[in-house]
Amino acid sequence: MATNAHECTRIRSIRVYACSFVAIAFLSGCGRYSDFVLPAPEATGPPGPFTWSAMPEPVIARGDMSDVLNPSVVKFNGEYQNFFSVFDGKEWQTHLATSNDGITWKKGNSLELSAYGGIAANGSALVVGNGIYYWYQSDAPPRIFLLHGQKFQGVLDVGPVGSFDERGVADPYVIRAGGEFYLFYLGQDRARRQRLGVARSSDGVKWEKLRSNPILELGAPGAFDENGLGEPAVWSSGGSYWMLYTGRDRGERRRIGLARSADGVHWERDPNFKPIAGTENWDREVVCDPTVEVLADQVRVWFGGGDLPRPDQGIHGQIGLGFLK
Repeated sequence: MATNAHECTRIRSIRVYACSFVAIAFLSGCGRYSDFVLPAPEATGPPGPFTWSAMPEPVIARGDMSDVLNPSVVKFNGEYQNFFSVFDGKEWQTHLATSNDGITWKKGNSLELSAYGGIAANGSALVVGNGIYYWYQSDAPPRIFLLHGQKFQGVLDVGPVGSFDERGVADPYVIRAGGEFYLFYLGQDRARRQRLGVARSSDGVKWEKLRSNPILELGAPGAFDENGLGEPAVWSSGGSYWMLYTGRDRGERRRIGLARSADGVHWERDPNFKPIAGTENWDREVVCDPTVEVLADQVRVWFGGGDLPRPDQGIHGQIGLGFLK
């Protein structure tokens, strides 16, 4: 059984009228900090070191859209479901696709979240009890919101003055470990540096940020990730926590790096892992947005790719599938 292709229930189109709540959505539960580590990682599953391979063609093409990116793949009763982000030239929205094998996808209904600040996407889906929780990015500056059932609310706000996430929190990726939720995310400070942090919750709604955030700093000058980090995807296997993340260089080319941790808080880049770069025409400039499914002998990775080196949209984004073995 996969451990991070989160099992979920089928979601039909849901309309949430959220904009009127944005001003009050973060009045409770913000500004909480704590010191913590994650529970011991899973001993089973692939232990690394990992090597990368990928299918040559995208598994979800952009069609007539500007970009399709940010997959979040979940599984229910043997069917894969993919909550992915679509940019139509004006706004980012979340759409849904389904598959029997994770390779051939059928596009279905959109998740009609009202976009505040032009975005309701870049999300992370997870089954909780009998329902689905979907954390996603919206607002300007970006903050993290949650849809569960028919309820919409803001759950992770920007940090205080001088913090690493003072000017934005984005790119949520949520896992469960030891009965707790852990949310890995991008934080942006006043110098526009984008680094990675983590928060913890007992219910997925009220979060406390790690006091010592960020958990991963920018790369050294000249590195593939010297200009920014984002889009973390975290899992545990083989006695370690692992994190794929997107790195941006000075030319706005994006590749995916790998970091390792014993406790989910103290991370080090894997020095023996070559950052994942695109090898095909469709992903030659951008490889980003990983989401993972952990199997007994490998990790399947759905990812975004594009052929234009830009920091945001308009990269001709499409979704591919790769493998860590």
